[in-house]
Amino acid sequence: MIVCLDTNTVVQALAAHHPFHPILDAWVAGDWAWAVTTPILLEYEEVLTRLSGPIRWRKLARLMDLAELTGGNLLRVTPSFHFQVVTADPDDNIFTDCAITAGADYLITEDQHFAPLADAGYKTRPILPLDFIAQLQR
Repeated sequence: MIVCLDTNTVVQALAAHHPFHPILDAWVAGDWAWAVTTPILLEYEEVLTRLSGPIRWRKLARLMDLAELTGGNLLRVTPSFHFQVVTADPDDNIFTDCAITAGADYLITEDQHFAPLADAGYKTRPILPLDFIAQLQR
């Protein structure tokens, strides 16, 4: 299963006692592959550095590099087309472009701007973090 994570989901899931943390635990266990692009990684870096400091970002970046080298559960994709699925907040299209290009099953987010993705005709579906966790536990 291939998944793309919205930045807010990543930020929350990094906290060990947050309800979203099982998402990252399942990724580390190899239960799903994380699709990213350079613009997404730059956004993760900017937000994590601003909210938690550069060490938090470096730890995540190293973990992602290690996962790519050893587990194959990090997919770096380069979209060659901009799908323009999200109109309410066009900056969010970095996530839809990544998810669609990667053939992701889900884009995990609480952001309602991604709702149009559900009916856009692509494989990727937006899913709430807790719904994704419930699906993993089936």
